[in-house]
Amino acid sequence: MKIHIAGRHIKLTTAIKSYVEEKVGKAQKYFDHLIWAQVILSIQKQTHTAEIVIHASRQTFRAQAKGGDLYSAIDLASDKIDTQLRKHKERLREHKNRVSMSHMAEEIIPRAHISVIKQVELKPMSVEDAARQMENLGYNFWLFQEISTRQLQVVFRRLDNTYGLLQPVKRGQTVA
Repeated sequence: MKIHIAGRHIKLTTAIKSYVEEKVGKAQKYFDHLIWAQVILSIQKQTHTAEIVIHASRQTFRAQAKGGDLYSAIDLASDKIDTQLRKHKERLREHKNRVSMSHMAEEIIPRAHISVIKQVELKPMSVEDAARQMENLGYNFWLFQEISTRQLQVVFRRLDNTYGLLQPVKRGQTVA
């Protein structure tokens, strides 16, 4: 990472430049792809200010701090930029984990592949007639229209060889 240091109303000494390079260089521990950094140091009256701008791929980080002396201002700005970089890295890691988890879910639950489409005549019938029809055809479930309510329902065979019934309800509606 290339570090550009500029001073306003201050003469930049070798000691200050090396201190800034050391502090800003620590940002490399968060990302390898930091492109360049710009550090602006200034003094106005008794206020010492350090501003650090770091450019990474598709992201810019900026921190500014004021201190009683130039070294404390550099420390404060460096701490702020480190916090931003750490949080950004955590967000990227969380996003990567979410994406990989969604890919894992796709591997566990394969995409539906419809191999057969069967069209059946929808006849009004009782639950018992629907269960009988399902058994006669050798199916595990059967869609039918219930005689009295004219509502579509599904009867199905459970693993313990009992029957279950799916009845659609509107969202938020409770079933008695």
